[in-house]
Amino acid sequence: MNKQSIHVVLLTVEIFIPHAESLKSKRSVIKSLQDRLRARFNASIAELAYQDEWQRSVIGVVMLSNDKRYLEKEVSHIRQLCEEVRDVEITQFNQEWL
Repeated sequence: MNKQSIHVVLLTVEIFIPHAESLKSKRSVIKSLQDRLRARFNASIAELAYQDEWQRSVIGVVMLSNDKRYLEKEVSHIRQLCEEVRDVEITQFNQEWL
């Protein structure tokens, strides 16, 4: 068996949604962002924190590949997509290699 390295990256994106006035409006924004990320990057995504707060959220994004440079490029694109979303402010963006 050929031994290949597998790279796994975990991104945590802390989000502030200043115009959310209810959990329903917050979840609409979060779901839209999650759907866009899944469709474009084929990543695993989950809301990790602040599920019961109107204006805050933490989203986790996990991707894996045998090409670390590819993942680094995708992380850059994910960050850019998150920053382009209207009505959302990124308060923290963390990257961790597993």
